[in-house]
Amino acid sequence: MRKIRRMMALALSATLALVSLTGCGSSSTNGSAASSSSAKGSDTLVYAQGAEPRGLDPALVDDGESAKVMSNIYEGLLKYDKDSTKVQPCLATSWDISPDGLSYTFHLRKGVKFQDGTDFNADAVKANIDRQLPPKVTQDMAYASFVFGSVKDVQVVDPNTVKINLKSPSTPFLKNLAMIMAAPMISPKDLKDNNNNVNQKPVGTGPYKFVKWDKDQDIVLVANDQYWGTKPLIKNVVFKFIKDNSARVVALNNGEADVIDGIDATVVKQITDAGNKIFQAPGMNINYMAYNTSRKPFNDKNLRAAISQAINVPELVKSLYKGYAEPATSIMPTFMEGYDKSISQVAYDPQAAAKTLKAAGLTTVHMITYTNPRPYNTATGQVLAEAIQGYLSKVGVTVKIDSYDWTTYKQKVKEGDYDIAFYGWVGDNGDPDNFMNLLSDPDPTMNIALYNNPQFNDLIKKGVATPAGDARNAIYTQLEKIAAADAVWLPISHAQTLCAYRPNVQNFYFHMTGITPFVGVSKK
Repeated sequence: MRKIRRMMALALSATLALVSLTGCGSSSTNGSAASSSSAKGSDTLVYAQGAEPRGLDPALVDDGESAKVMSNIYEGLLKYDKDSTKVQPCLATSWDISPDGLSYTFHLRKGVKFQDGTDFNADAVKANIDRQLPPKVTQDMAYASFVFGSVKDVQVVDPNTVKINLKSPSTPFLKNLAMIMAAPMISPKDLKDNNNNVNQKPVGTGPYKFVKWDKDQDIVLVANDQYWGTKPLIKNVVFKFIKDNSARVVALNNGEADVIDGIDATVVKQITDAGNKIFQAPGMNINYMAYNTSRKPFNDKNLRAAISQAINVPELVKSLYKGYAEPATSIMPTFMEGYDKSISQVAYDPQAAAKTLKAAGLTTVHMITYTNPRPYNTATGQVLAEAIQGYLSKVGVTVKIDSYDWTTYKQKVKEGDYDIAFYGWVGDNGDPDNFMNLLSDPDPTMNIALYNNPQFNDLIKKGVATPAGDARNAIYTQLEKIAAADAVWLPISHAQTLCAYRPNVQNFYFHMTGITPFVGVSKK
């Protein structure tokens, strides 16, 4: 999750994925747009999600709630195919790679304008990447090192051609350029006018433009009439924030929302009985519990393993997710390259756990968690933490749980004052490095276990540079085995993507990377 790159993020989506989409949005307030309170008819779509975005600057956020909105405002050089993470042209129409794999030359789409009327060109690409490279990169740019860490420099060849030179070969580089974090193109004028932070005033090249953000209520977007690609079918999109799961279901069933995310198995029947539809697909994600390996007691691998032994993961997953998630035996999803079915985590053995914990004198732990649903955990972090609290009570360990809303929780994770924390990751690009790098990332909001294993870190570097194929897959299998042996995380589940929508909504889908592009969505 690279400042939760992974993290991130459940949402319903429209007809194309960020990169599979032709656009994203803008910070312009031109044009009319309906507010969520007055949204009616086929010209407005209301999407209700469980938490508010942290911001709308792709370089400065790392969460899924932000990603869903940004995927309608911005575009990158590349995009993902609708049904996979295969890269496709977007703002770049083609590209050439040097024989040594160190130079990528991108041929840019001509005639594209940012939503503020300025030109998209090679200078804009250079400005967007340079702000995330030393010496300009800042600590709050969570995904900068993940997407552009291998970049040496950017050269403007001509207005429609840009050359990106790497310090070392990077197999995931092209896929990284299609991500919604860090990679999208922002208007350089917008960045200059807003002191290099457009969290509140986003301007991209995508199919929707930003209109307004009423805190704790909604974000309103309007169709970009000057969009270079396929024009949106719905004029206004409203992202409405409804924290309570049951309240979102009521909003859907009452027609106050057209699409909702963050639902779980307990409300599916209520939704379908009301005549609404369920969007369901395999998820590219991981839901996990992490130990703070940087301090006592969980700088001790044996104590991490003992706590994990106390938790019956298959039973827990069946109880909480009712068949809409599968128990995780690894960090990576089972369909990802490098996954090996022989990988196993610490086995459930409460008797052995109790013995080890008693001998060590470990009787209390401090656990922090989040209160809202996440794409990888629709039961909420609060419910998950309480379930694990119950398991640990049976082996003589008392758990103190501190719970926070998502935005506050991200700050608490950054502060590092916990023994155990809960997180998850929604894959950004379909590459195994995107998952395993979480345990190597120096950013504490990505690597919440604060794990630092030199052998692991060296293998991560090797995996990035190794060409796709069996040799590279074997590296990521080995990384999985190291993480399992060290009991850094307790992998819990891989969730299905689960959303709901009104029957008059057409061509809605949620991309496997956790974004919700609406350019092809319509309402009868």
